[in-house]
Amino acid sequence: MSAAVVNSRVYPRAGLDILSRQEVSRLEDATNGGLHELLRRCALAVLTSGTATDDPRAALARYPDFDIQAVQQDRGIKLELTSAPAEAFVDGRIITGVAELLFAVVRDIAYVSSEIQNNGQFNLDNPDDITNAVFEILRNARALRSHVDPNLVVCWGGHSIGREEYLYTKDVGYQLGLRGLDICTGCGPGAMKGPMKGATIAHAKQRRTGNRYIGITEPGIIAAESPNPIVNELVIMPDIEKRLEAFVRIGHGIIVFPGGVGTAEEILYLLGILMDPANAGIPFPLVFTGPSESAAYFERIDAFLRLTLGEEVSKHYQIIVANPREVARTMQQGFKQVLNHRLESKDAFFFNWSLRIQPELQHPFMPTHENMHSLNLHRELPPHVLASNLRRAFSGIVAGNVKEEGMRAIEQHGPFVIDGEPEIMRALDRLLCDFVAQKRMKMSGEYQPCYRLSA
Repeated sequence: MSAAVVNSRVYPRAGLDILSRQEVSRLEDATNGGLHELLRRCALAVLTSGTATDDPRAALARYPDFDIQAVQQDRGIKLELTSAPAEAFVDGRIITGVAELLFAVVRDIAYVSSEIQNNGQFNLDNPDDITNAVFEILRNARALRSHVDPNLVVCWGGHSIGREEYLYTKDVGYQLGLRGLDICTGCGPGAMKGPMKGATIAHAKQRRTGNRYIGITEPGIIAAESPNPIVNELVIMPDIEKRLEAFVRIGHGIIVFPGGVGTAEEILYLLGILMDPANAGIPFPLVFTGPSESAAYFERIDAFLRLTLGEEVSKHYQIIVANPREVARTMQQGFKQVLNHRLESKDAFFFNWSLRIQPELQHPFMPTHENMHSLNLHRELPPHVLASNLRRAFSGIVAGNVKEEGMRAIEQHGPFVIDGEPEIMRALDRLLCDFVAQKRMKMSGEYQPCYRLSA
């Protein structure tokens, strides 16, 4: 049965009403070096928001004739949609929130291409320039708010989680919202949606306005994790590393809910920063939490981190099980420390300039079979360096699970082979087997591993 489609014209939302002729030309360019296919994939992800699948090719298979064109007019731009998903419309008119996110897609793709990647202002091999590029993308998206005390909680966790875990994320979001805190997530379903949904009710009860539900994604993953309907500020970073840096630069603390390999990647990324001696003394509240049913999950995560990175790693996070109020109180108390440190160090409230992020965590990692097999996963490395390498291992598995290019590589060449210290490999195998058994790898269907561990 074919999906219902609509042809429509959409006019500017979310502050975007002008593009240069050069930007429009790039968005229309359907060649390998052009932006049209990227725009088409990201736009379709927004138009199918809320779809229960994590197959990045599913939407394009369902809407093969979908197209989008940015049309320059004397008074601004408009978007011409052809064979667009009817679910994004009500009585022929596009849903307002969907239209806002659609123009956010156009804004970020055009800006990154013209101002970050192709104008020579940024050397994206230089750590400082990478951080400056992250800042400029966030500023252009109007995601940076001055004169606001630290109040932005980043929530990480899996898109494929159980019902009890999802309800728990809502309870935590509710407690955060009652305390006037805003929410930032990876913008998808599951643990990325729950905190926003809970906070929405709490903000309404507190009669709070101007609430922020920020979703930060990147082109490789947006098709597998379409923005959930609550997101009211969408930012598309150019790659996963800049996405992760955006989280830690804009957020004032992070809550981690149960998840799979993507969540493990995020945890190791952050610990690679916090364990760096250059960042000693910089407060950054980090809480792992879930319902009582998830206690064993966090025990296994904690054991894996202690085995690989040493006992010192536990100083950088707290584990709070089945207590949403305590999670919210802990985060709020941590924000007071962040506020005092930013005042003392004269750092901005809206962007964490003080944190040092090593180049290994900033440069995009290409999950090829060769790169995955070449990872150095041995404990003679400094803990923050090993954390960075483990992050890359999990990043490659994420690519093999839900990113189109990674899935193609697995189909062509078979599973990634990951090698390392035998004890680390055994611990990694136990962790990944748990993820598979608990159905944390994929939302639906039988999971076929995209990796093979050797020692």
